[in-house]
Amino acid sequence: MSLVSRDPILLTPGPLTTSLTTKMAMLRDWGSWDAAFNAVTAGLRRKLLEVVHAGAAHVVVPMQGSGTFAVEAAINTLVPRDGHVLVLINGAYGQRMAKLTQMMGRRVSTFVTAEDVPTTPADVDRLLAADPSITHVGLIHCETSTGILNPLKGIADVVAKHGRRLVVDAMSSFGALPIDAREVAFDAVIAASGKCIEGPPGMGFVIARRAALEAAGGNSSSLALDLHDQWAYMEKTTQWRYTPPTHVVVAFDAALDQFAAEGGQPARLARYTRNCEALTKGMAAMGFRPFLDPAIQAPIIVTFHAPVDAKYEFKAFYAAVRERGFILYPGKLTQVETFRVGCIGAIGPEEMTQAVHAISDALAGLGIREIAPRAAVRVA
Repeated sequence: MSLVSRDPILLTPGPLTTSLTTKMAMLRDWGSWDAAFNAVTAGLRRKLLEVVHAGAAHVVVPMQGSGTFAVEAAINTLVPRDGHVLVLINGAYGQRMAKLTQMMGRRVSTFVTAEDVPTTPADVDRLLAADPSITHVGLIHCETSTGILNPLKGIADVVAKHGRRLVVDAMSSFGALPIDAREVAFDAVIAASGKCIEGPPGMGFVIARRAALEAAGGNSSSLALDLHDQWAYMEKTTQWRYTPPTHVVVAFDAALDQFAAEGGQPARLARYTRNCEALTKGMAAMGFRPFLDPAIQAPIIVTFHAPVDAKYEFKAFYAAVRERGFILYPGKLTQVETFRVGCIGAIGPEEMTQAVHAISDALAGLGIREIAPRAAVRVA
């Protein structure tokens, strides 16, 4: 039965399904210089600091655009033009960080592991000891291309031990996985509105160490993405430099209030964990095999090996599941064929179970029977 008459449930890593309360917050128009809107911005900035237990030593700088805009703004501002960034890569978003850092004219080194292998603190310790010219380390906390979780606290400790600076892309982890500014030293934690806080897409933000940001004036080679200038102007006027995404900002603020009411990060992680468990259990019953070992799998998005059946083709599979009311995400790996299913958004285990049923029905409708490779037959 077609469910196209209702909004589909987004099983993606952002945009994602938002609550009715969040949607309704976007039904009012706001003046971008109006005092009431400026008060929303100020309150949102305070609430974001609270998510990571940050205080006066840190500031929040919102930035128009997607999460990548905020990553580029952070690196282009906080890394001096003669800086040297070591980017830790085990997926597409690490590769993107390295690319944009190079395009900003900064020196870049990379450390690449397989897409199912997390970077370890020992790796970083060895690399920093071998190259004293490295000034900053770029880390993807939860690599969205697979869902792998990299060890933030251990890596942060090593970076601090060597007296270097840490820039964390926390796009898919912020609000769900623990990040504590009292225990983790960083120059920047970067995330966006359309992820685990469950707001709409369109606004990135950087939680920056105040001293690092204060010293970063003149570093940026971009006008629009000058994080220091954005912060200084906002501190002086309470306003955004250029036209803000007003509807996104007020909806994100509403999502932050719901986040707090649910119980904050621990409660959000608990719900996403239940979602992930319902998903992986149901998919395993059909024969699907996850790409990652459970020990390094974050409950944010799960990558599954594609069915081996010759009738399988992702676009047709996607369309069949979409017809049943759920939107999946294509794989982002180059070596093996996969697809991804997100566990985040304003959904619970019930929706995940319904999604599993929709996937099962879609497979049956497409005549796909072989999911996992057949076990090899041993010949005596």
